Amino acid sequence: MLITLRWFCCAALLLGSTVATVAQSAATATPTRTVRPGVLVFRLKAASADATQPRRPGPAALPASLTTAFQAFGATARPKFPKAAAPTAARAQTGAVDLGLLYELTLPADTSPTQMQQRLLKTGLVEYAEPLYDYQPLQQPNDPLADSTRADGQYHLKNIRAYQAWDVTKGDTSIVIGIVDAGTRFTHEDIGGKNQLNRLDPIDGIDNDGDGYIDNYYGWDFADHDNDPERTRNNTDLAHGVMVTGVAAGATNNGRGIAGVGYHSRFMPLKIYPSTPLGSFGGYEAIVYAADHGCRVINLSWGGVGAPSRFEQEIISYAALNHDVLVVAAAGNTPRDLDFYPASYEHVVSVAQTTRTDERSLAGTFSYRIDLSAPGEQIITTFGVTDTDYTNTGGSSFASPQVAGAAALVRSRFPGYNAAQVAAQLRRTTDFIDNLPGNVAYAGRLGSGRLNVFRAVTEQPYSARVVARTAAPARNYYAPADTLRLTVRVQNLLRELPGLTVTLTSLSPYVTVRQGEFSTGPLASLARADNDAAPFRLAVAATGVPLNTKAVLRYRLHHEGSGYTEYQYETLLLNADYVVLDANNLRLTLTSRGNLGYDGTNPSLGEGISYRQSPPLLAEGGLLLATSATRLANNVRNDKRGRDADFEAVGQVHYMPAASGAANQRAEGRLREGQLSATGPLAMGVALRQRATARAAAPHHNYVLLEYQLTNLTTDTLRPLHLGLFMDWDLPDDPTRNGTGWDAARRLGYVHDTPGQTIYAGVQHLAGGQPSVFSLDNSSPTPAGPVRLNDGFSRAEKWLTLSSGTTYATAGPATGSDAAQVVGAALPYLAPADSVTVAFAVLAAPSLAELQAAADAAAIGYQQVPTASKPRMLAGVRLYPNPTSGAVRLELPTSDLATVRILSVLGQQLAAYTFRQTTAALDLSDYPAGVYLLRIDTAAGVGTYRVLKRP
Repeated sequence: MLITLRWFCCAALLLGSTVATVAQSAATATPTRTVRPGVLVFRLKAASADATQPRRPGPAALPASLTTAFQAFGATARPKFPKAAAPTAARAQTGAVDLGLLYELTLPADTSPTQMQQRLLKTGLVEYAEPLYDYQPLQQPNDPLADSTRADGQYHLKNIRAYQAWDVTKGDTSIVIGIVDAGTRFTHEDIGGKNQLNRLDPIDGIDNDGDGYIDNYYGWDFADHDNDPERTRNNTDLAHGVMVTGVAAGATNNGRGIAGVGYHSRFMPLKIYPSTPLGSFGGYEAIVYAADHGCRVINLSWGGVGAPSRFEQEIISYAALNHDVLVVAAAGNTPRDLDFYPASYEHVVSVAQTTRTDERSLAGTFSYRIDLSAPGEQIITTFGVTDTDYTNTGGSSFASPQVAGAAALVRSRFPGYNAAQVAAQLRRTTDFIDNLPGNVAYAGRLGSGRLNVFRAVTEQPYSARVVARTAAPARNYYAPADTLRLTVRVQNLLRELPGLTVTLTSLSPYVTVRQGEFSTGPLASLARADNDAAPFRLAVAATGVPLNTKAVLRYRLHHEGSGYTEYQYETLLLNADYVVLDANNLRLTLTSRGNLGYDGTNPSLGEGISYRQSPPLLAEGGLLLATSATRLANNVRNDKRGRDADFEAVGQVHYMPAASGAANQRAEGRLREGQLSATGPLAMGVALRQRATARAAAPHHNYVLLEYQLTNLTTDTLRPLHLGLFMDWDLPDDPTRNGTGWDAARRLGYVHDTPGQTIYAGVQHLAGGQPSVFSLDNSSPTPAGPVRLNDGFSRAEKWLTLSSGTTYATAGPATGSDAAQVVGAALPYLAPADSVTVAFAVLAAPSLAELQAAADAAAIGYQQVPTASKPRMLAGVRLYPNPTSGAVRLELPTSDLATVRILSVLGQQLAAYTFRQTTAALDLSDYPAGVYLLRIDTAAGVGTYRVLKRP
């Protein structure tokens, strides 16, 4: 809604009230981060020219192919920040963010966000695509204290020495703190008149300043999309923003209520929580607005746990790097060691809460990501239900605005400091509290200490910072026995340093630093130095590393003569629950639960499948195992807007030593159904061992071998048994125009891009049972076959894809569609305690001929891959040619009786022969193409040999 001038004139008459009351702030819900339904945000890849010259004003144009794809699915895209200007060339070199590349995509109700996310990534035109998240404010109310109405009730001002700081500087009205929160109350006696006004856009129904916001004279409501940032005047709306404002920028020395740390500093109210059913969280949009409209400090007293978001990090970087804003955020009220966002993002000052005695609050988050602490219990501040009320509250929400207020004073006191220098000044002038009894166990995880505003505005400390680091090899995680090198760049942020020694140590027993020190020599203010000539060297323990371990590394920045010492921390992820085989052209992720590409469809849990640095080729992949539609196990999507989770890891997937001359990379893991037949009647009771092999040398450089060894743990014969790989391929440049194919002679199911035919990918059945293939058209609401995938993937449909043989080998029109395939194997039975191995190859190539050549190489290569249990070989026995088109010549060491049996890979005897000569011939011409076993029984023993029968 538009605020009228008359309303504010009337409101101004209420400011004369002097009645003071104390109110208990209402409890809010537990802080959470939730995904906003039906919305994605994505970033276009920048054109190469953008690196050397500014992009034209306004948002970057959407490629036509993306627009066409959106229209096909009924989705609509709009620029996320239509007024954003591209950074200057100088800013771009320092990492500034171009918000014109960001778009928001609104999806139809029946469209899966995760699938659309994958489609965007597969185009190769998008750098990332993510959900948008909604956050709750952080608040932890306490009961009122007996002294809460006394003049000394604001104990936190004493703890942080604000009174002494005000003797030095009272700040300046030109320093504006952006309060990105739940709105304000303009008429409250202790914050009224402290808000920043946008005098370039008076309230007249016109966007006078051309910033895209009509009449944003008093601020903006990013939740309800209007120009009224005041909280709704009812008891159900949040007072959180008023409370935060009072701590950071409440009127000081006005004879009423409380004093804000920022003294003369002003605030900009930006409302991000809705007062209407149609509203939605608007925190990150408000950050951009605050940065664009002159805020020098931004306070964020909200957040949540979860994986980091690239979109959110870019918004923070935009404020910090493009506009030199200091962003301060609450570290959270979750009493655990964890990352909490936005506080844990780069370029954010993360603030933890302490008690009245400077010890860690039992309700507060602690971690190595925290920069400093401030009092967060029993904080007296404005409330906002009336014009004269106050409350006693607590939580990191109210520690953070103390630091924001202090930052405003520092920016006034040291006007030449940039945002990074202000952050350094705040960190380096805290009071050390790690040695207090309640803090010893959390040393290093409460930041540099408790805020001291007086020291922050008077001292001139040393401060340096690791501002960049490069790891080699560059990986998302490191496996046991890995080694790596770290090259770091250090910047001196404050006064000139006579010299600096940077020492790296590991706080984890699973990482050893083998070389961890370098010296910089003298550093002027803002000068940089690096260890390019002698990088740090680290090694991961070979054994005993727990799954998904976060190893903490500590940088010690020290100058001996002055006694300056500062610490900085970072983490390495070790022993992640997936492996990446990247020895050849095909880069493939294998998870511990039988998924390929990603664990589900989450791009943060895996590194996909790609070919020669291409965009990801696969949206989702995973193992299917079944004896019927009701006895079926898998971990892929289902028809309930989620995914099944039937397999669990028994032995984590891990790299294995490569066999000499045979494989450049090998990996192995074990999994089984989450419920066995004793507790779940629909479970099959099958244990699986999965193996993967990648080889670098031609002709084996375009495929990865996958083996699945199945063992029947039950007392029943499983009859029949089907195993397959569900592969939802999304080949670039247009995943909606992929064609399917089936090469029966090679047992090869494949998908290709129909417009250019420049990329082919597929799965080949190599061994174990009879092959099956089922192609699916994801985009058609009325597919030719019995499976409609675009409304989900039911267990009945999964069974059909496994058990229909090759009836549905292709799908979709000749021009292509959104295609998927299930390539599998049909096993007639699996007896109790018996095991059988089924093998596939996942392949990719730039043409069908090269894909077929890769399939032929895979068939040969599979014979050369060592298994965990090698068949026994007999001395003097030779058989050739292998592979063969039919005839096999057999040489035996003696003329003693020898029995030769031809077996299927299931162990079924197909034929038996007896020989008494040293040479013999076998004819396999009548057998289908595939792998067979020759079991030779002689007086010297029994030997088993694999033979590949070519088409």
